[in-house]
Amino acid sequence: MRIWIDADACPGAVRDIVVAAANRRAVQTIFVANKSLRLPESPYLSLVQVEPAPDAADLYIREHAERFDVVVTPDIPLAHILIPGGIVVIDPRGDTYTQDNIGDRLAARNLMQELRDSGQIMAGPKQFGDREKRAFAAAFDREVTRLLKLQSSG
Repeated sequence: MRIWIDADACPGAVRDIVVAAANRRAVQTIFVANKSLRLPESPYLSLVQVEPAPDAADLYIREHAERFDVVVTPDIPLAHILIPGGIVVIDPRGDTYTQDNIGDRLAARNLMQELRDSGQIMAGPKQFGDREKRAFAAAFDREVTRLLKLQSSG
């Protein structure tokens, strides 16, 4: 199992939670970004810097993530591609995307994008705060624990 972080849009609080978990549980964690990031020294942490092209980090993750990996990304189209491959996808706000909910999430995302593109709505996502941080920490811990148990049992 590896943890993949779509680091271009990852809040600092989420990065801190993931770094602590990677070190505590000895899980290889790869941050993928189109810019340099400072990560603490750790044998479990690495950075892959991709070209500064749209969706370059998403493409890298899509090509390298495997069954039983965890991907942290707010990118719903990326989640839609990864989930059928047995990859666990968690939004930085604590939502775990599944086969049961990804279709609805993608449809809602596309509708909101159309409304923003047409100027009918101007607001972006809500601010990231303590509530979102706690929701992410709970979802992330739950999924990593579940996958580590699966890995050790078989």
